[in-house]
This record gives sequence, C-alpha cells and structure tokens, in this order.
Amino acid sequence: MSVTPATATRTTVEVVFRAERDVTSWADRHARGEVPGRWPYGLDLLAGTGAAVTTVSLPEPTRADRVRSLVRSAVRRGGHGRDVGIAWDENLARRMLVLSPHARMYAGTIWLTDALEIDPSSERVRGALDVLRRMDGVFVNSRAQVEPLQAALGASGPEVSFFTFGVDHEFFAAQPPAERPLVVSVGGDRDRDPTTLFAALSRVHEARPDVEIVVQNSSDVPAPAGVTKVPRLSHTELRDLYARASVVALATRPNLHMSGLTVSLESMATARPVVLTATPGHEDYHRDGETALLVEPQEPTDLADRVIGLLDAPDDAAALGLRARQAVEERFTNQHLVDGMARAVGLV
Repeated sequence: MSVTPATATRTTVEVVFRAERDVTSWADRHARGEVPGRWPYGLDLLAGTGAAVTTVSLPEPTRADRVRSLVRSAVRRGGHGRDVGIAWDENLARRMLVLSPHARMYAGTIWLTDALEIDPSSERVRGALDVLRRMDGVFVNSRAQVEPLQAALGASGPEVSFFTFGVDHEFFAAQPPAERPLVVSVGGDRDRDPTTLFAALSRVHEARPDVEIVVQNSSDVPAPAGVTKVPRLSHTELRDLYARASVVALATRPNLHMSGLTVSLESMATARPVVLTATPGHEDYHRDGETALLVEPQEPTDLADRVIGLLDAPDDAAALGLRARQAVEERFTNQHLVDGMARAVGLV
C-alpha cells in the first residue's frame, strides 16, 4: 500500500497519564460538563499542531518491568524520530521510560526542585534526576525552577524549558460579583500552609463575623471558629464555590513550583479577586494590585488585612476580579499552556 508524504512524515505524540486517571471517562465527564478540559490540562489541544495525538494510561511499574527497561536502555534510542512521548511530571516520566519509551521523550517537573533543596542526596532525588537525564527535554511552569533544575541535571543533561500554566477559562467562566460576602480557600498539597491560613482567617472572622468562610483542606490542622472546612469538592462543586466567593485566599510555604497556582488561575478565570503568598515564580502570573494581591510567606496578619480590605471595598474587589479574568483570557488558558508545550517539545 502506498503512503502519502504527509502521512509518512506526520509526528505521533503519546501523552502519558496515570492508570488511576481514566482519560476516556474524563472525556465523557467533560462532555457532560462535569470536568474542565476534554483531557486533563487541555492536552488534547496538542492535536492542533497537526500531530497525531493519543493517550496512554500507565500503572506503577513492577520489578520485572524495570528489569526489562534496563535491558532496552542498554542501546540508546534515537533522539530525532517523529515518535514523541510526553509526561506531565517526574513521576509519570519514570512510568513512561519503563513502560512506554519513545524515540523522543519530554517530561515536566513539579516537586523535584523543592526536594533538591531539602536533601539533594536522597534516593528519591537521585532516582528522579536519573530519569530526567534520559529525557530529550524537561519543562516547568515556574521560572524559578529553571536554574536549579538545569544545574542538577548537569551540562550534559536535557534542556529545561519554561512555559506558563493555563486553565479551562470556559469551564471556569467569569461570574458576577457575589451576592453575600464569602471567603474561600482551596487546596491541600504538601506546600500549603494551613497554620498561616487559619490564623489569618481567624482574624478575618473576628473583624467581619458576618462573612462566611469555607476552606477545602484535608490537613490535620483544626479550623478556627467561624471557618467551615470540607475535605474535598468535585470540579462542579468547586466551580460553584468560586462563583459564590467574594475573595479567594491562599497561603503557601516557600516553594519553587508555585503551589496554589491552579486554584489562583481558576479563581481569576471566575473573575474573583485572589490574595496569595508571593513565592518565587509568581511574577509570571500575578501583578500585585493589578491582577491579585500578594503577601509574604507566613504573615497571617498581612493576609488577613488584605482579605478584609477587599471585603470592605466590594467595588475594588470586583474590579480586581475583572482584571484577573482578562489576564487569564490573554495569557493563561489551556490553549496558551499547549502552545508553550508544543514549542518546548519541538512540535512547532
């Protein structure tokens, strides 16, 4: 059978997800309006580059899988093929390398740079660096990660690229100002700071006892008086909570990967004013006083004061939220994310 030149040269891209995340089911739920993006992070939009884009869901490799991978890696794969594999983070990169290797492989990095600062000699760090050194490129969504990661990978390691994160701005659509005052905080990853957050929200409650305060957080830190803590929310419940919010407040510990970024952009897309910790890398996403309000880490008084200031000036809060929405539309949608990724992995 003859093959047309276009077919013969078309790049194939396989996007790797965890087996625990059923992408087919995700797409069905997206069609029902239950989750953002047809694929997580909107990575289905990579098809717009002209590549043939598919997904694979990979489980945690077994010992036998790892042995077979070592045998395969004895011969270095070619780095210029049109067979591309993409893994969102360093943990998925390992699954891809072991279970679904490609001629060219690219991986994101999220937690490694902070682990490097804590214990660069740990087995976890050394294993992750070994995997990433076998990639053809590594990408991050926080510019603060580029230099330390490039240094750790070494002069012979792959290039580290930065591009901005994005969200589904249609799923998280702009909403009119809240009818009643409500402060919301969402998320509980390892770099969140529930102690600072709850200390700040306690001060908010003391100053404005009329304000409802809801925190989605599964930490063991007890919520103070006046704060309702919920363990988890579906995407639609989260979207509805943003829509009811007057202010979204986020507190994080110092970190390089921009903990809380997803929540801040989802809130901004909903036209909600955000008060958050200024950690390295935030400069690419938030402009203090223009698209968000920033406070230093572990400063609950400052966090509370800025939240209270927005509650006391609802017109200013609404204007801040509208500017935040505009920033998302201009720079931080799923399409912007995918455009940056396409450049980083050589699809454009």
